[in-house]
Amino acid sequence: MIYLDGNSLTLAEVIRVARAGETVELSSSGENQILKSRRIVDKILSEERPVYGVSTGFGDFSTVFIEKDKRAQLQRNLILSHATGVGEHLSKDVVRAAMLLRANSLAKGYSGIRLETVKMLLAMLNKEITPAIPCKGSVGASGDLAPLSHMVLVMLGEGEAYLDGKLMSGQNALEKTGLMPVVLSGKEGLALINGTQIMTAVGCIAWQDAVNLMKAADIAAALSVEGLKGTRTAFDSRISEVRQHPGQMATGRNMLMLTADSSIIASHIHCAKVQDAYSLRCVPQVHGASKDALRQATRTLTIEINSVTDNPLIMPDTGEAISGGNFHGQPIALVMDYLKLAIAELGSISERRTNRLLDMHLSDLPAFLTVFPGVDSGLMITQYVAASLVSENKVLVHPASADSIPTSANQEDHVSMGTIAARQSREILDNVVYVLAIEIMAAAQGIDFLDPLKPGRGTTAAHKAIRQIIPHLGKDRFLSPEIKELHDLISSGALVQQVEAAIGELTI
Repeated sequence: MIYLDGNSLTLAEVIRVARAGETVELSSSGENQILKSRRIVDKILSEERPVYGVSTGFGDFSTVFIEKDKRAQLQRNLILSHATGVGEHLSKDVVRAAMLLRANSLAKGYSGIRLETVKMLLAMLNKEITPAIPCKGSVGASGDLAPLSHMVLVMLGEGEAYLDGKLMSGQNALEKTGLMPVVLSGKEGLALINGTQIMTAVGCIAWQDAVNLMKAADIAAALSVEGLKGTRTAFDSRISEVRQHPGQMATGRNMLMLTADSSIIASHIHCAKVQDAYSLRCVPQVHGASKDALRQATRTLTIEINSVTDNPLIMPDTGEAISGGNFHGQPIALVMDYLKLAIAELGSISERRTNRLLDMHLSDLPAFLTVFPGVDSGLMITQYVAASLVSENKVLVHPASADSIPTSANQEDHVSMGTIAARQSREILDNVVYVLAIEIMAAAQGIDFLDPLKPGRGTTAAHKAIRQIIPHLGKDRFLSPEIKELHDLISSGALVQQVEAAIGELTI
């Protein structure tokens, strides 16, 4: 059980709720904070003064005063009119993360929502009702208005939701779990949708997958070093110590751990080659820079998951309702664009290592890793696929945050596009998993040709994990399903787990 107070949620806890189904409740302090801010909203509702989103319209309608008897309808209409998303539905883990993050933000006590409304959101989460939220339609400022509105629709008994893997009406999902729809009161609709929780939820899931990806990238690189008869010299800790980037130092340590006790590397330690190509020699510098980008993402996401991002803010100590711009997603937008680039670079350097494994002029291995050149093509076309994915990522990595289109009749004249950046980070990441899958396929094949020499302790564990899924390529066969199997080996975390079981935890 995780208890929300608006201040102490961790990324690891977000993942436990999103992916492992852990249940959630409000802490006593969280409940008290919600009650305190709600009393202020109730006082505002009883008065005849304009407060944005409480007694006025929204966006460019902020100048329209709403009479008392129409303020509940105002909140319901907000949700109905703003639920305009398009595209495929967000994955279950992202939606669960978004529901959790919205509840945690409300628990901080600056949003003026009723306690029973937050408890309804958590009841849906704990009963595994997953609102059907289209993935497209947010510009990442004024909050993730459209997608969060689809989340709230289900709380009202509207929209659609998944329950037990089946898509059904929101009303049906509530009935099957014994929940009653809520009737929104003043400020509540705005409090539920005026935030960055969709882009942040996507970012949290991308963060978790990126941690695994970066360890897998080190494993893939170590396998290629073995297959290409590279040297461990470039991973000497003294090289990183005179530069002091944490990611570089972590990667150097990983590469030494992975290749420790390698008879392949020991066999050519006194050869004439002075140094390896950059795609091998600069693994600590390139992979390490990506890890440092992940560190920045970790810091930003950790702040954001414990932030209040709606408007206006209800100040419990003074009773004020202060209009501001915490809904603007720029912090997440920038860090997601940064993470996109960091992830894409792992694929870029991986494809170059794959190319070296397949090019007989750049290795001591058979051309395209086949013993029947001409009749068989071996792994030739796998590099084409990797090149295609890397090129696709070069388009996707263009910063979404560099763009802005004014909305709401120019009242909202600068937006972040942060939700686009977050979504693209996941698309890029999946492409890179495939690129790494192709690299480990080629590297394992190359290592096979070096038998009876054996790779290091970590690379041996990785080679074994690969060969448990796909056999050595003796002659041409249908490879697409095998690439998918290796993709799943990486994305599931199984490759990293098996390697870490043999040598200890890899560092990021």
